[in-house]
Amino acid sequence: MAENQRQRIHPLPDVEAPPPPPPPGSPPPSAPLLPANTTTSEKGYPAAPAPYPPPIQRTIPLAYSRPPKRRNCFCRCLCFLFSLLLLLLLIIGVIVGIFFLVFHPKIPKYSINSLRITDFNLGNDGSLSATFDVNITAWNPNKKIGIYYEGGSHVTVWYEDTELCQGSLPSFYQGHRNTTVMDVALSGETQNATALVSSVQEEQQQEGSIPLVIRGKVPIKIKVGKLKLMKMKFKVKCGLTVASLSASDDEIRISSSSCKIRPHF
Repeated sequence: MAENQRQRIHPLPDVEAPPPPPPPGSPPPSAPLLPANTTTSEKGYPAAPAPYPPPIQRTIPLAYSRPPKRRNCFCRCLCFLFSLLLLLLLIIGVIVGIFFLVFHPKIPKYSINSLRITDFNLGNDGSLSATFDVNITAWNPNKKIGIYYEGGSHVTVWYEDTELCQGSLPSFYQGHRNTTVMDVALSGETQNATALVSSVQEEQQQEGSIPLVIRGKVPIKIKVGKLKLMKMKFKVKCGLTVASLSASDDEIRISSSSCKIRPHF
């Protein structure tokens, strides 16, 4: 019985040993159902490959990002008005350019023909009364433009910084290349003119002549064909030198005279 009670030891197979070769005449082994280095799910299907990790994204700090551009209503209105003004100036420039090319406008010319003094007396109260009659020639050199002389003109005579008398031009129409001669009556009164009369007499004795300035603001309208354009003003400045300012002389001799004309806006 001792021999029957001995423990029997059975050898275990080596799991790391290669499989035994198939017996002769057996079919070749089939290819494995799963490729190497793959895993299976619990149901026997191939498991999905492990997903790649998401790419690293750099975030720009909010302090360094540019603010979005916003155009409010004021900027849009300003841009619209600026564009409209620019377009209007362009249209006006084109019209003025065409007008100059077609009509060749020229500024009218003026000259002082004669001067007659009917009153230049110093009163007992020191006031000076002066009345001048000035003969003026106006010439329109334009071939296709007529000139309407409107009411509201203003003509003055000055000695140095003192206005002696004033008046206005008559209202009339001057045609193409027309010369018009007009007599303009000017009158005025200057207070505290004792020193002024003494200065005039002294300059006449020393220089033999007296400088005067005639200034005028003349409103006109231009006529092109049958079209009458808007009103505009011209400033006229005529410098003349006379021999004296005596009311006893029938006509004052003018030794020099020149006139300048420019638009007045």
